[in-house]
Amino acid sequence: MEEIILDDLLTEIFTRLPSSSSLPCFETVPLVSKRWLRLYRASKTSMSLRINPQDDSVITLLPSILHNHPSLSSLSLFDPKIPISSVSDEFNNSLISIVSSCCFNLRNFTFLIGPVSPSSLLSLSTSLSLTSLSIKFLRPVSFYWVSWFPSLKELSIDVCSSGSNPNPNPNQEVVELGLESISLTGIQSDDTGVTWLWKSCRKVKKLSLKSCGTIGEETEYFGVCLKNVEEVELRTCRSIVDVVLFKVSEICESLKSLLIYDGGNKDGLVHFMNNSKCNDTLKKLDLRLPMDLLDEHIVSLAANFRALSTLRLTSCYFVTGFSLKVLALSFSSTLEELSLLSCDAVEREPGLLATLGQHFERLRKLELPFNEWLSDKELVSMLASCNGLVELNVRGCKSLTGSVLVSLNKSCVKLRNLDIVSCRLIRADEVEAFVLKSQCLKKIVVEGNKISEDAMKWASSKLIEVVSVESDLPR
Repeated sequence: MEEIILDDLLTEIFTRLPSSSSLPCFETVPLVSKRWLRLYRASKTSMSLRINPQDDSVITLLPSILHNHPSLSSLSLFDPKIPISSVSDEFNNSLISIVSSCCFNLRNFTFLIGPVSPSSLLSLSTSLSLTSLSIKFLRPVSFYWVSWFPSLKELSIDVCSSGSNPNPNPNQEVVELGLESISLTGIQSDDTGVTWLWKSCRKVKKLSLKSCGTIGEETEYFGVCLKNVEEVELRTCRSIVDVVLFKVSEICESLKSLLIYDGGNKDGLVHFMNNSKCNDTLKKLDLRLPMDLLDEHIVSLAANFRALSTLRLTSCYFVTGFSLKVLALSFSSTLEELSLLSCDAVEREPGLLATLGQHFERLRKLELPFNEWLSDKELVSMLASCNGLVELNVRGCKSLTGSVLVSLNKSCVKLRNLDIVSCRLIRADEVEAFVLKSQCLKKIVVEGNKISEDAMKWASSKLIEVVSVESDLPR
């Protein structure tokens, strides 16, 4: 029977196998026959390998592995968290050379074993047409080599530490790059080559900066690459966040998403909220600024922006119910996703959630994780108004009981996804009753000891995915 199925048909079937499934595809398919093993390998388009630089056999075995997977378009090589100093340049260069000579269809390449030098990337540029590249560099980092990759659309660079690299030539000829996504980690004042990158990028749509201490001395060139940016992410960039926000508010007219984590600037936030040119385009705002986000920022957001559909606030210690209610009035007809993670106002201000629920009539996704003292009464009062809710996350809300599940089946009949991990007072029998009575549920995330055999049977018969995890809270 096996011989009747043509190779092309088998290969097509293998390409359609889910990458993540309860069925152990990788373990079972190769066991059928050597032919199936060969075709399954040939059908794989994505692979991630953990490389140990201290294993001498890697250089010998990697070519064989890659030759057995000729259709790879995405390859990720990373290390098991060993010190950078133990990875030699020769080892890194050898791996890159092997990839260049074996993966002719490669488009996405992630190399996070150790820092590389620009010269080692030359072989990649001459043999492959990469569209996405993620690598590590030693400081000071240069960017002129990016012009060797004319098809490159996504670039991610992690600057590890200081090295012996020469300072980049500040007079390097500027070229027009096709980059649409740039992610930089660890850029500091001596990485002067970043100015060349800004000068050369006019098509960037997504910009992500993490642990960066500079955007270059000539900030006007940074503004050059912001003209068409739609998404900005700033993580742990306190020293530059004000400059970036001033530039974004001045230049970005089509910004759709802004994320700022762990390092804000009160003045920069005020300026952005009051002077941005993206009032009609910003749809997603994600802030984790425990010491910097204030009521005045939220009130300004409500007064000046009109299209917000997703709002995520994490550890907003100085945000009160007053500003959240003002926000609810402004975005009652647009907000579809709301996340208030570990938000003091949720726990300390009675009636706040009920008010939010009454105004956010279009709410589809609600996340209230790790509000440990959130009570049944407060959440149920909100759920009564959220008839269109399809996803709810109350992970770590240890004061909630099974009454919430009863309310969900009454008020939120369209609910498809539920996360109740670490809700200690919710019992297994209450989870079972909820699964039995749910109408549209497709996924539930809960501790394994709260899923009875009967609950699993009901979930299976109703095609509900049960994700069993350990509790997030200490005992």
